[in-house]
Amino acid sequence: MPGKEKLGLIAGNGKFPFLVLEAARAQGLEVIVAAIKEETFPEIESRGAAAVHWLSLGELSKLIETFKREGVSRAIMAGQVKHEQIFSSIRPDWKLAKLLLALGTRNTDSLLGAVAQVLSEAGITLENSTALLEPLLAKPGVLSRRSPSEQEQKNIAYGREVARQLAQFDIGQTVVVAEAACVAVEAMEGTDATIERAGQIMRSLSGDASTLSRSLTVVKTAKPKQDMRFDVPVVGLKTIEVMQRAGATCLAVDAGKCLLLDGAAIFTAANEADIAMVAK
Repeated sequence: MPGKEKLGLIAGNGKFPFLVLEAARAQGLEVIVAAIKEETFPEIESRGAAAVHWLSLGELSKLIETFKREGVSRAIMAGQVKHEQIFSSIRPDWKLAKLLLALGTRNTDSLLGAVAQVLSEAGITLENSTALLEPLLAKPGVLSRRSPSEQEQKNIAYGREVARQLAQFDIGQTVVVAEAACVAVEAMEGTDATIERAGQIMRSLSGDASTLSRSLTVVKTAKPKQDMRFDVPVVGLKTIEVMQRAGATCLAVDAGKCLLLDGAAIFTAANEADIAMVAK
């Protein structure tokens, strides 16, 4: 009697890998997890995977050997690997070192795209990270009880224009705007740190002398040619919590290309914080 079909899961941090694991098991797949020591939450061990193998960042050869030994021919990459980890903690094995030397630029797309190519050459197909989570992709329209105000709509339009220009260079996905002025843009630090920095900047502006509203709008976009296999925009409850602390009142994301990790709970949290959420 044939065994279950196998799926490899390359797990980074956050809830994303857990959701993929749960969805894959619900579809009867046997999940082989390659957990990144520097990133993956240890709880992954107790979520019903057929096997969990712990690897350090940079162990590309070991990743391929592990999947091939387990009979994995298709895999999903889910969960963030912090950019600063990639460029500081990584100790590349010979295969990854060779790949890094061949890269023209060291941004997320070029690095992960090259990793996907090496996996493909080894007979392992990297699939869209959202393939099992389509219901969690943001639907078009206003997602919260409150619609964006006229000023927030202007902020969104401006923020999308700036974010798309930045995204084509794979710099970051998030822009924070106040009254159509760019307060902060994301680089290696991640979305939450960008929002926190924007809040700090606004608090540092002297009260009556400031010509900007303290209300911030957060715009998170996919890249113009977003590769859905990796680095897909993700928003969760923590994003709403960070926004509330920073004084952000509106969140705009790309419909069909941004995962809302906490489902209905994120809309409840946004409504309680009077944050407008919209996807386009």
